[in-house]
Amino acid sequence: MSTETTNAARAFKGTHTEGRSPEELRELVSHMGAELELAPAETIIEWAAATFGERFAITSSMGDALLAHLAAKVVPGVDIVFLDTGYHFVETIGTRDAVAATMDVNVVTILPPLTVEQQDAAYGKDLYKTDPDLCCKLRKVDPLATSLDGYDAWASGLRRAETRNRVVAPVIGWDAKKGKVKVSPIARWSDEQVESYMAENGVLVNPLVYDNYPSIGCWPCTRRVAPGDDPRSGRWAGTNKTECGLHS
Repeated sequence: MSTETTNAARAFKGTHTEGRSPEELRELVSHMGAELELAPAETIIEWAAATFGERFAITSSMGDALLAHLAAKVVPGVDIVFLDTGYHFVETIGTRDAVAATMDVNVVTILPPLTVEQQDAAYGKDLYKTDPDLCCKLRKVDPLATSLDGYDAWASGLRRAETRNRVVAPVIGWDAKKGKVKVSPIARWSDEQVESYMAENGVLVNPLVYDNYPSIGCWPCTRRVAPGDDPRSGRWAGTNKTECGLHS
């Protein structure tokens, strides 16, 4: 249980230290994607860890610790990569710290190259207002891509039930932009399955969830959601933006 701040995340002490070529990785996806499509989430994570060793990481936005909880059961010590954009709610940072302190995983915090103040100086104050896509690119998309340089595969908590854009998310897929295998262990889980697992296992949840923030991003771009509304309607409310770019 540890946390470190770095711009190049590599800590899980496993095997397979030599990276595979993109061709080899795509071949793995073509062979294992269909085979693991209906497998339990724990089995999918276990396969990824056995296949990629220390070159496998899990990403988390710390809306909850569901994926970290699943991973800790089958892959103790696995890297949990967290992007600290500089714009997070204090509750999100607190959830990250709680995961690091109480779970058998290695929380690795990734920082963008520019601080918020440096970004303001270079691109103008409050870039999230004037160009939210560029802000997400500078503070999320590019830092994640850089942090994954030492990995062949990465996992996220992406679920098909969340938005129309995510309906086709494969359990094991090929992330062409990053040149990595993308693992989505809970892609098939419904909202009810998520709620049931977290309740039965006492999974850590970001306190903002109980304050009508079902989808949590940076504080300037996240709003409360009215009961019954789309859980992601509080993200970039009032704009046409629906994704930060990490999954597109």
